[in-house]
Amino acid sequence: MNRLVITGATGMIGSAITRCALDQDIDVLCIIRKDTNRFDNLPKSDRLKIVYADISEYTQLDIQGSYDVFYHLAWEKTSAASRDDVDTQVENIQYTLDAVHLAKRLRCKKFIGAGSQAEYGIVTEPLKSDTPVNPLSGYGIAKYASGKLSRLLCTQLGLQFNWVRILSVFGPHDGVNTLIMYAIHELQTGHSPELTKCEQTWDYLYCDDAAKAFLAIGNNGVDGKTYPLGSGNRKKLSEYIEIMRDLIAPNIALQFGKKEYYPHQPMFLCADISELTKDTGWKPEVSFEEGVKLII
Repeated sequence: MNRLVITGATGMIGSAITRCALDQDIDVLCIIRKDTNRFDNLPKSDRLKIVYADISEYTQLDIQGSYDVFYHLAWEKTSAASRDDVDTQVENIQYTLDAVHLAKRLRCKKFIGAGSQAEYGIVTEPLKSDTPVNPLSGYGIAKYASGKLSRLLCTQLGLQFNWVRILSVFGPHDGVNTLIMYAIHELQTGHSPELTKCEQTWDYLYCDDAAKAFLAIGNNGVDGKTYPLGSGNRKKLSEYIEIMRDLIAPNIALQFGKKEYYPHQPMFLCADISELTKDTGWKPEVSFEEGVKLII
C-alpha cells in the first residue's frame, strides 16, 4: 500500500491512521468536513492532501488520481444520546455505499469500513468475526447493515473488502465526554468523577495500536473478512478507573454508583484478536497505563 484515502480523518482513530501512515511513507488523502474544528488533529506533511466535503457530498466529488486502499470512518451522530436517531442512522447506510462508489472512482483496490462492537449486542464471550450479531441500538443496526451492504457492493464493483468492528479505543483527540477523557479531566482538576458501578468487563486499545491494525488490514487483511478490533485483554471498568486515579490523583476517593447505566449497556466487551494477528501479524504494543500516561 502506497496511497490511501480516509474519511473521518480528524477523529481520534482517523488522525492516528493518518499519522502512522505518514510515518510509513504512505501518501494520504483526507476527506474532512468543511466546518471541522479538529483540523489541528492532523499532522503537517507534504505527503498529506486534504479535500473538504461533508459526508452527504461524496457522490459529487471529482478527485483526480488513483489510490490503493479506502478507509471509511466518517459517520453522523455517534454519541450515546443520538444513537437511536433512526432517520440519521439510515442515512449513514447510504453514505457508506456512497463511499464505496467513491473508492471505485479513485481506482482503489480495497475498501475498509469502520464497524462497531454495537453490532453484536449483548454478549458474554470474547468477540470473534463469526460471533452471532444482535444489534440493539439504531447505531448498531445501521453499522451492521452498512457492513453487509458495502461488502455486497464491493463484490459487485470488484473491490476487496474488510469490515473492522471497533471496541473501545482511547487516546489523544478522543471526545471530551468519553469515560476515559472525562475521568482524566476530573481527576486532574481535583474532582472525584461521577461514575456508574463500573462492573463491566472491558477491553481498551490505544489509538496508535488501532491505527496500526487498520494499516495491517489494508496490507494483509483477507478479502471479505470482518475483524473485531480490541487489545484482547480485559479488566473490570472499575480497575481502569483506579489505574487512572493512582496515576493522576492517588488521594481522591472514587464514588462508584453515582450514575445509572445508559440503555443498551453491554456488561462484557472483549475482542478475540487471534484471527487478526494470524492474518496480518498485528499485535497491540501500548498498555492501558502507558496510553493514559501519553494522554496526560
